[in-house]
Amino acid sequence: MSGPFAGRMLADLGADVVKVEPPEGDISRVWGQSRHGLAGFYTQQNVGKRNVCLDLKQPAAVDVARRLAAVADVVIENFRPGVMTRLGLGWDVLRVENPRLVMLSITGFGQTGPDADRQAYAPVIHAESGLIARQAAFDESAPTDPILSIADYNGGLHGLVAVLAALLLRDRTGAGQWIDLSMRDAMFATDDYAHHALDGEPIVRLGGRVFAATGGPVLITGEFKHIWRQLSRVHGVDDGLPPTAALEDKIARRHAVAAAWVASFADREHLGAALEKANLAWAVVRSHDDAFAKARVAEIDDRGGGTRKVIDSPYRFSDATSGISRAAPYRGEHNAEVLRDWLDVAATEVVALEESGALARE
Repeated sequence: MSGPFAGRMLADLGADVVKVEPPEGDISRVWGQSRHGLAGFYTQQNVGKRNVCLDLKQPAAVDVARRLAAVADVVIENFRPGVMTRLGLGWDVLRVENPRLVMLSITGFGQTGPDADRQAYAPVIHAESGLIARQAAFDESAPTDPILSIADYNGGLHGLVAVLAALLLRDRTGAGQWIDLSMRDAMFATDDYAHHALDGEPIVRLGGRVFAATGGPVLITGEFKHIWRQLSRVHGVDDGLPPTAALEDKIARRHAVAAAWVASFADREHLGAALEKANLAWAVVRSHDDAFAKARVAEIDDRGGGTRKVIDSPYRFSDATSGISRAAPYRGEHNAEVLRDWLDVAATEVVALEESGALARE
């Protein structure tokens, strides 16, 4: 999902994004609830895009893809290394026809190196980057994959940053760029615990701690020593132990006392006020439904006369607009439209390409 996510963000920012999809369909078309032929996950990642369906096993389809790349600003792909070259769409080919092209290639482990040819989905990168092992050590539990596809979204976001930088550089120099982005590298770049470990520092949990409270659990963020120090200084919370008590006893007692103090409040409003007074950052541990009530959610055309909800663009500009411009596309829905707009292809040529199987549509 790293490539589609980067494309979705570019569409939200106003780019004319064309998704090139194979006749068998994007695998995400079967993920989540399907409404009027469009699955939830596919919809979330592909709103705002147009769709051209090409069978890249056919030379005529490869020719269409090459012609599109020749007039594009950006090509995003997340095949394994070498696939684009075998298709006849490698950087060495595309850059000749479009010297101003910016091409982003997102892979698990980069274009070169001993792991380059390995399949890499987000869970693979979570394991290979040390994330899963560290989480298991923190929780004293069996290793398990996080429920969020962190590596995919990291790869897409870092790819988006690189593309925008390359476009700015192109405007200055006139030359495009090929961006080799490794999901593993992106994980390391955005993993503060890995940064501590690399520098030889012991890794301790620095994130939030969840406490039982009236009205539901709350999270208080910060190292526990800081939480305890603030509770003691501002609210007089005391562990009741003598100074000579063993460190392990102090730690266990303070955790228990802090938990009891949080649970002692009759309601969340008074607990929140007390935590604010102690200058502690805290949060309600919300369910999805509760969280969505506060999220930026957009309602889009569900292609059946109704609407469906997707997460809206996170970008807000002072003097410009961003966001979802169109509903998620069906496979090949914009074959004729895109080929006309981008390549000035006549309707008769589109029909011929579809009859040959090079172009397909639902």
